[in-house]
Amino acid sequence: MMDVMSVLHAVKTDVMRGYYVAISAGVGLVVSAFFPWLYIGDRTLGGIPGIAGFWIFGLGVLAVVLATLSLITRKNSRHPLLLVGLIAFGILFVGQQFLERAASEEAWAVAQATEIIVGRPITEPQVPLAGIGAYVGLTSSAALILFGLTIIVRRVADSYPESENDDL
Repeated sequence: MMDVMSVLHAVKTDVMRGYYVAISAGVGLVVSAFFPWLYIGDRTLGGIPGIAGFWIFGLGVLAVVLATLSLITRKNSRHPLLLVGLIAFGILFVGQQFLERAASEEAWAVAQATEIIVGRPITEPQVPLAGIGAYVGLTSSAALILFGLTIIVRRVADSYPESENDDL
């Protein structure tokens, strides 16, 4: 049975150890799909009930599968991981902007209607705040993007590692 130190040593000496970062970032995307992306008052918006949440969940699972297959087969998959990271970042960033605008307009309309019905002067609506899901998702997708860019920035003579002799 392997102990924790031997597992950490095996990860540290593995030629493909960078893919553990990609697996962690994929798990981060999956987790971010279940957390709210925006808070407005006591309401939460974004995440898995919406279509963007399902896309982020799927992209996170895809990143984990690609990175795991790269570790198993010892083949490079940095370009697809770069695309997954870029798509996830785009969905999260643009989705965050649209959610914030829609939530602000809805909160303004609700605040105006409530104040008119009650007969009080109109007050400012609640300000939308970014949720933990947005932060985790944007960080994870940025990590995937940076990991995918390493093959472009660091020109390697052979982008595929040497195969190991398993016949021993």
